[in-house]
Amino acid sequence: MLTDALIIVACIVGALVFLFLVTRTYAAPARKESNDFTGAVVAVIGTTYAVILAFMLSGVWNQFQQAQTNEEQEANALVNVWRIANQLQVPGAEQARADCLKYADIAEQKEWPAMLDSKPLPQDNNVIINQLWKFAGEVQANSGKDSIAAYQMMEELRLLTEYRRIRIMQSREGLPAILWAVLIVGGVITVAAACFFGVPSFHFHVLQVAILSFLISLVLVAIADIDRPYQGNVYVQPAGFSFSKEMITGQQAP
Repeated sequence: MLTDALIIVACIVGALVFLFLVTRTYAAPARKESNDFTGAVVAVIGTTYAVILAFMLSGVWNQFQQAQTNEEQEANALVNVWRIANQLQVPGAEQARADCLKYADIAEQKEWPAMLDSKPLPQDNNVIINQLWKFAGEVQANSGKDSIAAYQMMEELRLLTEYRRIRIMQSREGLPAILWAVLIVGGVITVAAACFFGVPSFHFHVLQVAILSFLISLVLVAIADIDRPYQGNVYVQPAGFSFSKEMITGQQAP
């Protein structure tokens, strides 16, 4: 959060320095003569940039919510695998239940810190998924009365694998550099255009430019924070896996 605050302050200071340079170069009466033209240009620039900002902020927020939903669905699929394994009375069922608990613990304790630091994920849970698939295949091969349970387990494992793959993909995604260039350059142009108004009161003009630059920089910082849902100051928490661990350990308690 300190970094965000410093970025916002730097943007405001930069905007005010530019305003001071414009004021020193062109006196307010000279700029006031072109206020009608400047106002029309600023209106077009401001409206266009506002639409871009709203679209970007809405887009990254939707992606953040999708990542949060995907995390909950992955944890839910894991709990379902554990429940099915808990109903089976076959060799390997106890190990499958232990693997489910271990999966949740690794996701919370190892994978989340790795994603937060943009590091490769450990292979532990890949091994666990392969073991669970092997167990489900063995149950299906010796189906009998457990054939329905084996089918349900394989379906939940398919979902678990899919949600995990999506989570890994989402942890690597972000806005392309070209879009960041549009956002930053658009913000600079919008604030700069506002500095060319001829305002009789310099202090009032300073207040206007400071508020505008504060708002734009605040939105840009918000977009940057939620652009990558598993990194930054605001990121998806492993709440689903914490809940799944509580549920599994609670069910296992005597």
